[in-house]
Amino acid sequence: MANSFFRNAFDRVVAARERQASRYVNGALMYLDDESLKALGTSREELHRKGATRYVF
Repeated sequence: MANSFFRNAFDRVVAARERQASRYVNGALMYLDDESLKALGTSREELHRKGATRYVF
């Protein structure tokens, strides 16, 4: 029982970090121009729909 509790907690933390990383990458991609995004096979609208967070460092 304890093993499944910790495994479930770990899986939830990993999933949350994956979503956070995805939002971060989408935010970084938003700085590219439209031609570069098109070459990567995505668009600004798609990035907005997936969720994008811009971080300023």
